[in-house]
Amino acid sequence: MNTPEMRARCATQLQAAANRVSGMHAFIGLDGFVDDIVHVVDKRESAEKFTRMRMMAQWGERIRAAAGKSTNIELVSQRTKLGGNGPIMANAMASFGFRVTYVGNLGYPNLHPVFAEFAKRAAVHSLAEPGYTDAVEFDDGKVMLGKHQSLKQVNWSNIQSRYGQDRFAANITSSDFVGFVNWTMLPYMNEIWSATLKEVCTRISGPRRRLFFDLADPEKRTAADIHRALDLIVAFEKHFDVIFGLNEKESSEIGKNLGLTTSDHSPEGLAKLGQEILKRVPVATLVIHPTAYAIAFNKQGVSIVEGPFTPRPHITTGASDHFNAGFCLGKLLGLDNELSLLTGVTTSGFYVRTAKSPSVGDLIGMLQDWPK
Repeated sequence: MNTPEMRARCATQLQAAANRVSGMHAFIGLDGFVDDIVHVVDKRESAEKFTRMRMMAQWGERIRAAAGKSTNIELVSQRTKLGGNGPIMANAMASFGFRVTYVGNLGYPNLHPVFAEFAKRAAVHSLAEPGYTDAVEFDDGKVMLGKHQSLKQVNWSNIQSRYGQDRFAANITSSDFVGFVNWTMLPYMNEIWSATLKEVCTRISGPRRRLFFDLADPEKRTAADIHRALDLIVAFEKHFDVIFGLNEKESSEIGKNLGLTTSDHSPEGLAKLGQEILKRVPVATLVIHPTAYAIAFNKQGVSIVEGPFTPRPHITTGASDHFNAGFCLGKLLGLDNELSLLTGVTTSGFYVRTAKSPSVGDLIGMLQDWPK
């Protein structure tokens, strides 16, 4: 579902509500990475020219063929940029015009230079040194090779000592939007969520606000850790309208951990899987976003929206985080699930084509001049 009439309706509603964005405060955390976007050399033709491996299977076959021997694989850096689910999502929301406060591991005691521009757009506070990722990109996906030692320092004790529990609590209890992302890479996130529920959420009053969760690929975490995280996410629903975001692979991992059938990856299969996940993880809104479309689930039903898919993206690292930012923009402005999905896929589509985070005006322009 994605028609010219639907895009026109979305553009009109965004235009009417755009001036409300600057009055909203978003509080997001808690990770931080320096991302090196790299391509894999297939054939080097000269010191300056090479052909790249465009498909992930090429790289896999090169490695498989070297089993029992050895091989040399050359990676060529394309750009170094701020990374981590949190900084990318927060930077995208700042580009929309939200007043953003970010807490994570962006350099300690001094901010890493890669986050300098981000710090001009948002109130940024760092707890520890960043992680580092080689994001190996292909036309059909990416492989994230991470160095995560510093993420152990993102814990409740350091939030209290290096940021301040009262300040942390004030942001959570007063912000229009709160986002907790990259659970998988942060080994103490369950501890932080548990402490937040016990020591912060009891202070919340007033109208319900929105809280977004993104686990990031949980394959490497234990079933017990995943189930604990899901229990904590559901517990936050008592205090917030929770949005729980998953990409296609993550939905399968969560489905497997919940004992669900995950073999059908068609839109109909993912729609059925999402409905079953929502029964077991009862939050206000569940979102599953494959690369070509996205689906949202709530008590009212299921919405699915096709995105502006491109087979030759300029960048893919951060596409999911931009989708999340766009979907949450829609929800915060009062758009229904269908139009919020459209703002999500439009945000992601703009980003993968330009490697830039869009403004609300950019979204309106893309909706009015949809890519062929």
